[in-house]
Amino acid sequence: MLSPINVSMESLNLMTLAPMLIPVVGALLILVIDIIKGGLHKSLYVVLSLLFLAMDFVAVADSSGVFMANGTTLGLFDVMLIDGLAILAQFIIVGASMLFIPLAMTHKRFHEFSYPEFFALFLFMIAGFQFMVATDNLILVFVGLETSSLALYTLIAMHNRDKSFEAAVKYFTMGALAAGFFSFGAMVFYALTGSVEINKIALVLAANGYADMGFVLIGVAFFLAAFGFKLSLIPFHTWAPDVYEGSSAAMAGYMSIVPKIAAFVVAMRFFEFLVHSGIVWLDVVLYIVVVITMTASNMWALVQTDVKRMLAYSSISHAGFVMAAILIGTTQANAALFLYWILFSFTNLGSFSMLWMSRQKHLPDYQSSDHSYNKFAGMIKTAPIASVIMALFMLSLAGLPPFALFWGKLYMISSAVTGGYTILALIMALNSAIAGYYYLKLIVYMFMKEPVQGNDGHVYVANATLALKTIIGIAAIGTIFAFVAINPILEFVTAFVYNSGY
Repeated sequence: MLSPINVSMESLNLMTLAPMLIPVVGALLILVIDIIKGGLHKSLYVVLSLLFLAMDFVAVADSSGVFMANGTTLGLFDVMLIDGLAILAQFIIVGASMLFIPLAMTHKRFHEFSYPEFFALFLFMIAGFQFMVATDNLILVFVGLETSSLALYTLIAMHNRDKSFEAAVKYFTMGALAAGFFSFGAMVFYALTGSVEINKIALVLAANGYADMGFVLIGVAFFLAAFGFKLSLIPFHTWAPDVYEGSSAAMAGYMSIVPKIAAFVVAMRFFEFLVHSGIVWLDVVLYIVVVITMTASNMWALVQTDVKRMLAYSSISHAGFVMAAILIGTTQANAALFLYWILFSFTNLGSFSMLWMSRQKHLPDYQSSDHSYNKFAGMIKTAPIASVIMALFMLSLAGLPPFALFWGKLYMISSAVTGGYTILALIMALNSAIAGYYYLKLIVYMFMKEPVQGNDGHVYVANATLALKTIIGIAAIGTIFAFVAINPILEFVTAFVYNSGY
């Protein structure tokens, strides 16, 4: 006979679930409102989404106070794990999402934003990302991964342009492969250790002295492929630029930031105990992946004729740059990862928002694609303020001082030197120099070329509502004045990373 088990509500610690449940409740409320009274203006759904995201942000801030007071917190049968990594990642996820949502308020009527389902799916997706980062249980990571991915495929397809369905199908295929590799990897480690919790897997493998090295290698290969697809690491990046091109510029900017920070945190939890265990081949493989991802994507970005595709390859290069932190595996490198991604969020969302502001429904004859370089020729003469702001974002992405991303690159490279990876630090610096060329190429087009005939400058601000101008303004302020906040952010991030044991 099985004896009944008494589970007290206090032991479940359900408050660990609060940040994830808030966006889920918000999504369900939006769907209920649409059922009761359809056809309401999208501004209502934008405000509701922002309201629930603000509540989510407050809940994460509250859990950060609990973490600093009591340390790592477990909840819901020890499946939820609220530590410094989870809290920092959720701050970035929710903060970037709050900057993204107002981009729905464009002048032109874009198909997807007229559906309440867009905003509901968006909130479900955020909940999925939060579940991914706030656990070390591989099953819950998988559930969060699939929840967010399935919502994201649909959001891409809802853009309803020529290449949107192709982008959604390609992203779905990449996501399906990532899910398959992830589940196979989890299965291998469960067979080896009898656990799906990363901490317990690490303990069991260490106790066995990594006796089953062949199987560990197979499991790690599966996980590396899964994270490769999610982070667009080469050679798993193949369709990523096509996905960016087929998505709306706003969604492409969002995809370059939020899904990747969720994947980085899971990769950090999983790979770092293996890196520290002294498995030499894992260091070598990660080293090769980081260097090739940074370098090859920069080379491809050099030859692009479309600004959005250039920024897509640029985002892949930045992901490779940041992946170096997981290879280095020190507290300084892990803190550098979060600092870099916070600064990258402002700059990259700002640059994609500038593309979104100039979005056209019908292309003129002289444009080969939505955001070809020719479109931006002579922009300083026809839209001076917009051209200066776009140049500012390009200079920051190139890593020029004193703009935001310079400090992220500087701290990441210094963490590589401190960690004993001097050659890697040189390669990172060299790649930053190469990347400067294709960012400056756009600036040359904007400032030194003549405007294309028939371009009156209105095209650059075609969607420039107050909401878009506000978001671009916030991104620009964050990019210019980041140096003021670098030390406080770094101290905050380092305290959370160090207290989590990473």
